[in-house]
Amino acid sequence: MSRAKAGGSEGERGSPAVPSAPEYRIEDLAHASGATVRTIRGYQDRGLLPAPERRGRANVYGPAHLSRLRQIADLLDRGYTLVSIKELLDAWETGRGLGGVLGLVAEVHGPWTDERAGRITRAQLASAFGGVADDRAIGEAIELGVLERLPGNDDEFGVPSPQELAVAAELYAAGVPLSAIAGQLRELRGQVEQIASRFLEFTTEHVFARYLGHNSPTDADADDAASMVRRLRPLAQQAVEVELARAMRMFATQHLEEHLAADAADGSVAAARDEATVSLPYSTIDAVERLVGPGGVGAFIAAASEREVNKRTLDALVPPAHGK
Repeated sequence: MSRAKAGGSEGERGSPAVPSAPEYRIEDLAHASGATVRTIRGYQDRGLLPAPERRGRANVYGPAHLSRLRQIADLLDRGYTLVSIKELLDAWETGRGLGGVLGLVAEVHGPWTDERAGRITRAQLASAFGGVADDRAIGEAIELGVLERLPGNDDEFGVPSPQELAVAAELYAAGVPLSAIAGQLRELRGQVEQIASRFLEFTTEHVFARYLGHNSPTDADADDAASMVRRLRPLAQQAVEVELARAMRMFATQHLEEHLAADAADGSVAAARDEATVSLPYSTIDAVERLVGPGGVGAFIAAASEREVNKRTLDALVPPAHGK
């Protein structure tokens, strides 16, 4: 537990004592910050955490140490390495400021969509996907990040993007297998990540380079860059939505035209077959005409041809007798 050191007693005129800032032993600091004693000592060795004040045989830490530990933990959660955190903290120590940088970090790591995460129960999943909870499909969805496990709860899952899950449910209802949906999502993510990477390179080259440069930015530079992030954040999504709509319209039109053209071609072939003419010797036509009359030549020849086709079909289905 932290120990607050008294700042003095009530003065002669009755003024109340001003409490001093809390002081911590290393065990107390670990408890307050959520770090371990070993981690705190490791940060001190790396120069990430200032040395404590020596009081007799004890080391005493203060609010600045607790604040620094929380800053380090926040940066680690955002994906920064200890080396990069050390550089940021060194910049702060040299007077270049850390507040603006942390504001920029918060802006970049903040939500890039207005969509809010949700939750879904195992029963609701089963209802949306065929009526049976498919553990294999659930595991794949967790691997892809479509679902998230909730600690201590096996019957409910976190849903980072309800829209993405709703798309999967609609595709499944339309007849697309779950395995195909997962495969399509993997492919789509790879393509979208390439777009995002290229857009980031583009904006860094033409916009953010003047704010960040090659050195740690000042507070003012970082504030300007954070403001620019807020302005440019929706642009990539808007550009992709517009271009996706254009491409979908173009390819859907092409597919429809190709399908209709194929149907028209099949119909033309069928019509040509219905109206096909066959040249026969005059002697054959004359013989048929004498047999059935001039008006029955076509029907007689068609019936005779059909009879011959049926006979040959039946002969092919009947196995030959043994010995013949």
